[in-house]
Amino acid sequence: MPLLPLYGHEELRERLREAVERKTLPASLLLHGPRGVGKQRLALWLGQLLLCEPDAGRTRPCGECRACSFALELAHPDLRWFFPRPRLAGASASSDEVMDDYADAIAERMKSRGLYAPPAGTEAIYVASVRALVRLAAFTPTMGKRKIFVAGDAERMVPQEGADQAANAFLKLLEEPPADTTLILTSSEPGALLPTIRSRVVAIRVAPLAESAVREFVCNDAVSAALDRAGVVRGTEERVSLAGGAPGALLASSARTDAHETAAAFLAALDAGRQERIAAAFALGGSRARGFFTEVLDALTLLLHQRAREAVARGDRRAALRAMDGVDAVERAKELAAGNVNPQLLGAALLRDMKGRAA
Repeated sequence: MPLLPLYGHEELRERLREAVERKTLPASLLLHGPRGVGKQRLALWLGQLLLCEPDAGRTRPCGECRACSFALELAHPDLRWFFPRPRLAGASASSDEVMDDYADAIAERMKSRGLYAPPAGTEAIYVASVRALVRLAAFTPTMGKRKIFVAGDAERMVPQEGADQAANAFLKLLEEPPADTTLILTSSEPGALLPTIRSRVVAIRVAPLAESAVREFVCNDAVSAALDRAGVVRGTEERVSLAGGAPGALLASSARTDAHETAAAFLAALDAGRQERIAAAFALGGSRARGFFTEVLDALTLLLHQRAREAVARGDRRAALRAMDGVDAVERAKELAAGNVNPQLLGAALLRDMKGRAA
């Protein structure tokens, strides 16, 4: 079975298609936006578009030519998808070992037609993967005229001591890729990317999906079955509401539910006493819980946007402005969370900031 269709992002897709047709698409791109909006699926769609060889007069990607068929099965030799993986055993895994590992991982993802949960905290794009990517980029295309490399969750690229050569080679590749090569990075935390990487790519914002696109996604039979297995709330409208424009995040249902509940308790602590605010900050976990803390911050953004909408609906302008001030504070906390910070301390500071704004 092929990958699930790409839902939504029609305007952005049209812009990308026009750039390809005009031959103005940048060679190194960064697709960034909230977790779960389909950035990696969009990147794979763009790879399919670049490789498509349609009959005259057909819109690309046609979905029917040989290149499209291979791309939709993640079997096209000129479309390579890198994403966080567990570190391979051994001091220095070879490129062949890395690609064997990715072949197994992609085969596993294809069993669910491209549906997958966010990477675990120990998974990353380690230096062996970077070396493999750089090595493959030096080859000529195997089947088509171009090579496309997708690096999902690129903020998980791990710099390692003694790996300067690989890092420098990757930076050079981003800055001056071969004429037949396109690199597409995706990130939910672009602030966590190395500045040397950010300066070498053209950033494109991927917005949350419209409710209609989310509804189409969750009604897909394969998606519905996956959400049932993951224990996500039943009912299409409940799932659409919980997704908040980022349906892919539903696949991390238990973590998302925990984060949502923690975020709700965090907001409730704003109107409670000092002891409740301390408890809310401690609920964020210690220095090893930064992944969960990021999910809580995402949930806070959704809840505050919901508060703002509800305040506007009832004509309470002050409450709406207070909620949007809270969104600004949370977004600044997200930038700080990309560094080596303690979630409990940052959470306490965020509570003080939001409490002060509400005064």
